[in-house]
Amino acid sequence: MNKLFGFYELKSMNIPSVPWEEYTGEQLLDKELLWTVRSAVYRGNDLNLPRSVGVDYEKATDFASKLLKNLNNKGIVVFYPYFIAEKSGTLNVYLDRIIIEAVKDDLWNLVTFSDREVTIIVTENETQYNGNESFISENEQQQILKYIPEIKKTFRDELYSGKSVMLEWSYAYNCDINKQKKGDKYLIFYEARTVF
Repeated sequence: MNKLFGFYELKSMNIPSVPWEEYTGEQLLDKELLWTVRSAVYRGNDLNLPRSVGVDYEKATDFASKLLKNLNNKGIVVFYPYFIAEKSGTLNVYLDRIIIEAVKDDLWNLVTFSDREVTIIVTENETQYNGNESFISENEQQQILKYIPEIKKTFRDELYSGKSVMLEWSYAYNCDINKQKKGDKYLIFYEARTVF
């Protein structure tokens, strides 16, 4: 399953996910928000695709328009309101175990710089911690884990064929145009893919 399929699956599942929309060139982005613009291809390598994160509507629109043109009908461009991540990580779901990796702030700290606060491995009989056990509270951990049945139901065939499902998540805040936090912290998922 590639990034594009993952975007659609996230939208259809009953889990909190980014409210992404496909950019067609006709949308008028809200001037009072910052935006994230990403792409997903129909076929081929879909890792490290161009993206623009936390930019105003002018930069987001310009980037999305150029990206749409460069994709040349080989994928889609998606956009959604930018959020400020307090903690981020990956959730890797297997048939017999769940692995949560977490990092402070943005997920790029984990995937780009290999920073990691904690790895949590959950099996039927035990939970193991490697790193800072208190980084993710018990409540936050349970909030992430409560979506496992929905994820396993959606990706049942992939899991039974020996694959795992990896989702990206953050505990985040909405923000204003000046990147000031607004409202309460919430859990959000923003990418899903199958992994061998």
